[in-house]
Amino acid sequence: ACQVAHSLFNVPKKVARLRQSVYRDPAWANLFSRAHMPIDVIITPEAEVARLVETRLSVAGTTSVTPMAGEKIYMCGVLCKQDCPLINTPLKQLRQLFPDMQVNIITIVREGRPFIPDEGDQMLIGDEIYFVAEKSQLPRILAGFGYKEKEAKNIVIIGGGNIGLSLLRQIQKTYNNANLKVIEIDPERAQRLSETVEDVLVLNGSGLSREILEDANMSDADVTISVTNDDETNLLSCLLAREYGCDRVVPLVNKDCYNVLIGSLGLGAVVSPKAITVSTIMRHVRRGRIKAIHNLLGDFAEVLEIEMSDNLDIANVALKDLNLPFGVLICAILREDEVIIPDGNSAMKPDDRVIVLAPQGQASKVEKLFSTSVDIF
Repeated sequence: ACQVAHSLFNVPKKVARLRQSVYRDPAWANLFSRAHMPIDVIITPEAEVARLVETRLSVAGTTSVTPMAGEKIYMCGVLCKQDCPLINTPLKQLRQLFPDMQVNIITIVREGRPFIPDEGDQMLIGDEIYFVAEKSQLPRILAGFGYKEKEAKNIVIIGGGNIGLSLLRQIQKTYNNANLKVIEIDPERAQRLSETVEDVLVLNGSGLSREILEDANMSDADVTISVTNDDETNLLSCLLAREYGCDRVVPLVNKDCYNVLIGSLGLGAVVSPKAITVSTIMRHVRRGRIKAIHNLLGDFAEVLEIEMSDNLDIANVALKDLNLPFGVLICAILREDEVIIPDGNSAMKPDDRVIVLAPQGQASKVEKLFSTSVDIF
């Protein structure tokens, strides 16, 4: 399809989803050159899922992690538990009570329904909070939410397929001292895994078997990640892991119908391959000054990374004086190497990288607001 788009229609940018990760090997690089099959971006869902899960492991306590602006700014989700010190605190008082906590609360999910809060709203027990902050601030912010989890040392992966193998290799690159175990139900696949990866204990059996979970020493596991091809197995195996005392669980879920159960089951850090693939593709569908696009909670909103031009009417104007479209938030500003969590008196300046939240239906208005001309790609 990309070849036809290029050869017959001269489409300037081609993005292809390829399931086989072998095509990302440098040996295939010449195939995707301009002279042969000019694909600009190759997306491998298994690799994207593995990368996202590994990122979540590095930021303990989160249900969602999205690096932005060259990984200087992070958008994270976190659940409010009973011991959260910020419960029942109006958002407008956060900066007064916690002056060192530079954070912007951009969305609250309450009883399965997301909304953009105003200054008078409070965070309640059971809420899932999405915030934007500088990367270096994350440990302090998560501690403010009551999360002081230790680094993952004992990791159990249920499912040794393509995603499980990609995840294994990703974790081994990042966590040199991690104790890794894999549970794989297919005997032949388990045998191949044991021959392919080093320093990993491979157990052949079901992630729903108590005997296998005990063999994996689940009671000592810091994190359990279930990435089989069956949603039900992933959810139930993570619930069993919780029963054994493993608090941090990450199930892979493909079916949207299970989203309503996630909160009530206490499974916050769910991974959706479909959502990850769509979000990854959207990052490369750049329009004008928009450098990246991230989906937030499916179709609820988009978070855009926009580069400010020097001839925009909105430049050098206090945010409180801007007539922004309804629900649109200026979440953060990257000015050279400084991350700014703005207030009403802040202003966007030329060459700033601005993080903007645009609710469903408002993204096109945001594009026009930050555009000086129709310069696609």
